[in-house]
Parts: sequence; C-alpha cells; structure tokens
Amino acid sequence: MEQKREIRREVRQRIKAMDEAAKERAAATIFERIEGLDSFRKAQSVALYAAMGDEVPTAKILDRWCAMGKHIVVPRVEGDVMRFYDYAAERMQSGAYGILEPVGDEEYPASDIDLIVVPARAFTLAGARLGRGGGFYDKYMSQPDFRAHKTGVAFGCQIFESLPTDPHDILVDEVITDLL
Repeated sequence: MEQKREIRREVRQRIKAMDEAAKERAAATIFERIEGLDSFRKAQSVALYAAMGDEVPTAKILDRWCAMGKHIVVPRVEGDVMRFYDYAAERMQSGAYGILEPVGDEEYPASDIDLIVVPARAFTLAGARLGRGGGFYDKYMSQPDFRAHKTGVAFGCQIFESLPTDPHDILVDEVITDLL
C-alpha cells in the first residue's frame, strides 16, 4: 500500500512539472495514435473520460470524436460505482471529485461499449495500471457483460517498468503514450 501511495505521489509531481502546452502536445500525439488503431476505427461506441487537470486532456477529443460519428459515452460516479452515459458538451456538470460528469437518466450498457479509453496514475507498457485508489475502472471492466477493447492513455512520465498489482486489478490491452 505504501509503495502505491509513493508512486502516486511521484507521478503527481512529474505531471505537475509539465506545462499546459506540453500536456496538450502530448494529448494530440496520444489521440492521433489511438485514431490510427484498428480497435478505434472499428468502434462504434467509445467510452472516454472527462479529464482532471493531472490526466491526459480529453476536452478537444470528446467533441472531435463525436464529429467523426463515434457514439461517445462518459463516466459518472454514483456512490462507489461508475456508470457511463451519453456525452453531450452542453449536458456536463461538475460531479463527484470535481470531475465533469454527464447529466442523464439512461445508463449506457457496458455490453454495448466497443472501446474504452482508460486513465490511471501509472501504467506499465504490458498493461498493468495503478489508478487513484477507488477501483472504479477495475470494478467497471470486471462486469460479466463488459467486452470492450481496453486502451490506457498516459504521458510518458507515467510509464513504469513494473507496478504493484492486486488480483482484482484489470490490465488494459495496450497503453498509448506520447513516447515512442
């Protein structure tokens, strides 16, 4: 537990050292790479997060992918559970943890998501991830009807050779970063 806490602290400092222009350039590279993936091209529905200040920014991509004809869904935290709802820029409001969340009543079924873009505090290139500690993505991706291709996104400074993992941790299928 202490090791995870230390890694989270270290990553927070690394990201804090990046300026906004560097974050935006990195995000542009990351999302261009995702757009080149077969899993993205084939996906009709994409689950994407509304970024916090220390995550790969998604504000421009949410609208861009909608304009490309992708059905975009974004998460909303409800107690200790995360659910996804249709994205519409005008229907987002500050929710749990100060994160922009969708307003809406109709949950989008996990079984209908083709691609999920997953943030984390840290990743290995093999797909291990260290989240913020709430387990929201692990719980969501472990649902029996969840079948989406899992793509992790991270700044290069969030990549580690190895990370401490637990049996309930869900690996992503690939990690896309701004580094080669």
